[in-house]
Amino acid sequence: PNSFSLPLQTTSSALKGAIQLGITHTVGSLSTKPERDVLMQDFYVVESIFFPSEGSNLTPAHHYNDFRFKTYAPVAFRYFRELFGIRPDDYLYSLCNEPLIELSNSGASGSLFYVSSDDEFIIKTVQHKEAEFLQKLLPGYYMNLNQNPRTLLPKFYGLYCVQAGGKNIRIVVMNNLLPRSVKMHLKYDLKGSTYKRRASQKEREKVFPTYKDLDFMQDIPDGLFLDSDMYNALCKTLQRDCLVLQSFKIMDYSLLVAIHNIDLAQREHAMADGTSQTDMRRPAAQKALYSTAMESIQGEARRGGTIETDDQMGGIPARNAKGERLLLYIGIIDVLQSYRFVKKLEHSWKALVHDGDTVSVHRPSFYAERFQRFMCNTAFKKI
Repeated sequence: PNSFSLPLQTTSSALKGAIQLGITHTVGSLSTKPERDVLMQDFYVVESIFFPSEGSNLTPAHHYNDFRFKTYAPVAFRYFRELFGIRPDDYLYSLCNEPLIELSNSGASGSLFYVSSDDEFIIKTVQHKEAEFLQKLLPGYYMNLNQNPRTLLPKFYGLYCVQAGGKNIRIVVMNNLLPRSVKMHLKYDLKGSTYKRRASQKEREKVFPTYKDLDFMQDIPDGLFLDSDMYNALCKTLQRDCLVLQSFKIMDYSLLVAIHNIDLAQREHAMADGTSQTDMRRPAAQKALYSTAMESIQGEARRGGTIETDDQMGGIPARNAKGERLLLYIGIIDVLQSYRFVKKLEHSWKALVHDGDTVSVHRPSFYAERFQRFMCNTAFKKI
């Protein structure tokens, strides 16, 4: 094997181990502190703890190099988790009890992705600037969530940093939009823009490619059909979310749409039946403990009456033009990337527009309006 394979694997497993040790410590020590209201300064707190490999009176011994673990805004994130209905012991159990699974499809951003073994959480590495940006967003994010629990925006559960050997690795813990126990037949990253929005050849060769706007318009020219209540709930949620993103001058976000085709899945099972019995052990339905696509637009199922029937696995029921039954899994992604985008635009426009602010004010609203228009006119249709 080539000489590179080992260090990479060891750093990855060391990183996973350090993340689990750090989160266990920070969530544990927080639970000893009494609940209280979130104060403005809570958004700016950074807690830091040192984990020497031989252990200390605060931290256990471990097999990795010494590292430091930082937790950003611990009290604020505790409040967010509670708002999302995530109990501290569930959070710890999901993230720290079993090994994290590394996802191969690291995004275009070059981030590493891990998923908890029960599928509930995604851990993504973020750049310094993105972490900084998320910190700045927190007060507004708090305001938004309090007013609007139905949201397709990413659910941020924690922001941490592992510091080792002079390197900082920042990670954010988020909701997982795609349960592994549901086979997705198609997946799209939609922005409502058509400029260069076609999946690359390299992407198309993947087992589970992410297609883009032009592919969607070609594959699903008639759009995805939702019953009118569902359509209205979805479009209203998108509208509110876009307004929030626009208020932060955020652009370049996408709607991730993954499609499970129920009728196609049944045909696939029938095919498998004829040949072998192996594929018929359907994985146990994911508990969908936490927020699902359905809840994001319909309100919280966990707060009492569940809308969610087990056979829907948290997906939004829809149909295609052929009338096949679909389940949609959707969410807005890539909201932290845009700090770069705004800057890039401001530079190129400064020359054209003397009033420096013009760009940063109009562009995000233009992006949001185009995004909504595409989603509610082209991508989704009312039955």
